[in-house]
Amino acid sequence: MEGYISLSVALTLVIVESPTKARTIKQFLPKDFLVEASMGHVRDLPNNASEVPAAQKGEKWANLGVNTRENFEPLYVVPKDKKKVVKELKKALKEADQLLLATDEDREGESISWHLLQLLSPKVPVKRMVFHEITREAISKALADTRDLDMELVHAQETRRILDRLVGYTLSPLLWKKVARGLSAGRVQSVAVRLLVLRERDRRAFKSGSYWDLKANLQKGGTSPFEAKLIRLNGRKIAVGNDFDETTGSLKKGTDVELITKDASQKLAKILKESPWRVDSVEEKPTVRKPVPPFTTSTLQQEANRKLRLSARETMRCAQGLYERGFITYMRTDSVHLSQQAIQAARNCVESRYGSDFLSKAVR
Repeated sequence: MEGYISLSVALTLVIVESPTKARTIKQFLPKDFLVEASMGHVRDLPNNASEVPAAQKGEKWANLGVNTRENFEPLYVVPKDKKKVVKELKKALKEADQLLLATDEDREGESISWHLLQLLSPKVPVKRMVFHEITREAISKALADTRDLDMELVHAQETRRILDRLVGYTLSPLLWKKVARGLSAGRVQSVAVRLLVLRERDRRAFKSGSYWDLKANLQKGGTSPFEAKLIRLNGRKIAVGNDFDETTGSLKKGTDVELITKDASQKLAKILKESPWRVDSVEEKPTVRKPVPPFTTSTLQQEANRKLRLSARETMRCAQGLYERGFITYMRTDSVHLSQQAIQAARNCVESRYGSDFLSKAVR
């Protein structure tokens, strides 16, 4: 009779949001770590009547997915396209001795981890692992500094989602009827609609006013040309846009400025062309240029649209890919925090290429 010895290896299951991120961080984890992706949210409010469970079908609030009679209790379901993902995660968890929830450290990421915890019902130890950059050092630090779920972030996301549903389901049909099909009006968009309405009312009430000014391109001999602008006439400041009341189109009360009309500006231009010019004085002022701060979500989207004509969605899709491959730090943030590794690499680059004289003494 032969004897067998069973050797079981401790396995840690790590769950992230996307498969790209899973492949990347897997390179920095020990071999006994299994990394799987949740593919974003695994549970949500029902999108249509077919997703509402049979037990709630007859309820008036069922289509909303929020029980407005019971303290706005949300009704969560697993969408059809996520059932297979949940099944695979449950299967992987059966082989694991520890579960690390490594979704993004924001409201959405914290919420995904909480939903995973509710669905998987793990019987093994569970820890929350967070990191803001995908580097070996950051992953190692995150492993050594795990924490519990932050339920305040979870409740914040849950509140936002419920507000989206309550506001959007009632206001969106109005937009479809009055503006265009397919538009959304959740908690954010509804405020934007209100701002647009108020702005349109201001536009309709607006009365335009006109003013003129003069500029001259001057050059003497072989010197560099420069531009001169008329700022005073007869000892009085020339009127500019800020001097007008935007509702009446007239000059603001108490404003002592010289308003130049089109005819007056043409007469002045003719006189000045025939008059001698002289430079009374030259003033030199030092200018200091400082490096711009790192991108936040808002400034990243603005620059991408201004320079590359990318929409906010396209910009964030590109940024997500860069983040998951470890090229940039976390981009869904208002913080200008940079990776210490990236800062040091940049400083080393400046010093090696241009010398220490061009390197700031301290990190800005």
